[in-house]
Amino acid sequence: MNKSADGAINVLILSAGRRVELVKLFKETRDALKISGDVVAVDISKLAPALYFADKYEIVPRITSPDYVDSVISVCKKHGIKLVIPTIDTELPVLAAAKNRIEKETGAIVNISSPECVDICNDKTKSALFFKENGFGVPYTYTDVELDEKKYSLPLFVKPRDGSSSIDAFKAETVSQLEFFRSYVKNPIVQECVEGTEYTVDAFIDFDGDIVSIVPRIRLAVRGGEILKGQIDMNKEIISDVEKLIKALKPVGHITIQGFKEKDGKMRYIEVNPRFGGGAPMSIRAGANSCEWLYRIAMQEKINPEQVKVDDKAVFVRFDDSLRIE
Repeated sequence: MNKSADGAINVLILSAGRRVELVKLFKETRDALKISGDVVAVDISKLAPALYFADKYEIVPRITSPDYVDSVISVCKKHGIKLVIPTIDTELPVLAAAKNRIEKETGAIVNISSPECVDICNDKTKSALFFKENGFGVPYTYTDVELDEKKYSLPLFVKPRDGSSSIDAFKAETVSQLEFFRSYVKNPIVQECVEGTEYTVDAFIDFDGDIVSIVPRIRLAVRGGEILKGQIDMNKEIISDVEKLIKALKPVGHITIQGFKEKDGKMRYIEVNPRFGGGAPMSIRAGANSCEWLYRIAMQEKINPEQVKVDDKAVFVRFDDSLRIE
């Protein structure tokens, strides 16, 4: 069902944008596994750099278009797609709701968690409540009443409930800043500021719900919410805690978890993104190759977590590049 007649495994990267690293990693992994197939990228604009690193590309409507799912299905059929890889938060609810239809009409596997999981992850207020109710560390979330009555301690952090990439996310250090950001940020959530070492944790869960890998990495430098410099840190306490979190949330595929490790060693979680994060190539190149595992799932092979070897303490840096397209 998931393998075409000629054995090719064709992969579709949605909202490719600047995900050049991810496109290249799928191609490198395909070649290393000695399997045939194209990596196809789609975006709403021909100015998306990642399109030009894929084997083929297509232009599709915006995610908000009523024709978006139909266009994804059309691309899947045209290119014989066997794996569909989402990359941005706004497409996750749409794909989660359309997963069964896409898979039924195309035979492709969609790397997406359940609608319930996506709903929790895409709403920062629901995420915070999930962390709290399941016994995980989380920054305190203030109610509107507490904020109006000034029952809080500065500084505070203000961000959109459905935000991503640190867009419209602000630290409020004064009362006037807090009042401004509460009015400026659309549908805000206000939380205490957390101090500590900032981590991203990449994890991969197969489609049977079994954990294949958990790779914590320290965010050494960040720009626009995306990591620029990072170090793998296979901290056993963090890995154990994240394992419990995954079992409670029940995501599938590649996910990224954000949080802070405080001085006492405990984690305070900020969010979960049930998709490839921008810095995921760090963990992939360190040995936790989610691209390989998705290929193997498409070939109906079982993944053995015991064979996963991660280069602990590996340090990665990321950089910009230019490409002339005309």
